[in-house]
Amino acid sequence: MNKSKGWIESEISKALTKWEKDFLGRGSVSVKTDILRDMIIVSLHGILTPAEYTLCESKEGMLGVKRSRTSLVESGVDDLKEMILEITGEQVKSFHTDLSTRTGERIIVFKLFNDLEKQLAK
Repeated sequence: MNKSKGWIESEISKALTKWEKDFLGRGSVSVKTDILRDMIIVSLHGILTPAEYTLCESKEGMLGVKRSRTSLVESGVDDLKEMILEITGEQVKSFHTDLSTRTGERIIVFKLFNDLEKQLAK
C-alpha cells in the first residue's frame, strides 16, 4: 500500500462528509480523522440543527435526539464499513459511535482486524 496515512485520513473525512450529506441530508461543519493502531477515529463537529439544540434543553429531548441520531447512523453502518474497506483495504471488525448533545460533536470509531497504522509506517 503506497497511500500515506494523511491521505487516507483525508479521504475518509471527505467520504464521511459526502455520506452524511447523501444519507442524512446535511453534513457536519468539520470532520477530522485519525488512524491509531487498529482504529480509525473520526470526530465530527457541528452535527446538530438549531432545533435539536433546543430539544436538548430537557433530559427527555436530549435522549430523544441521541436515540434518533444514533438510529440514523446505525442504519447506514454497512455503507460506512464498505467505504472504509474501499479507502483502506481493511475490513471493519466493529463500529462504535456517540454524540454529545452539549457540543454537537459525534465520535465514530471503526475498529479494524489489522493494525493499519503499523502497515502504513512500513
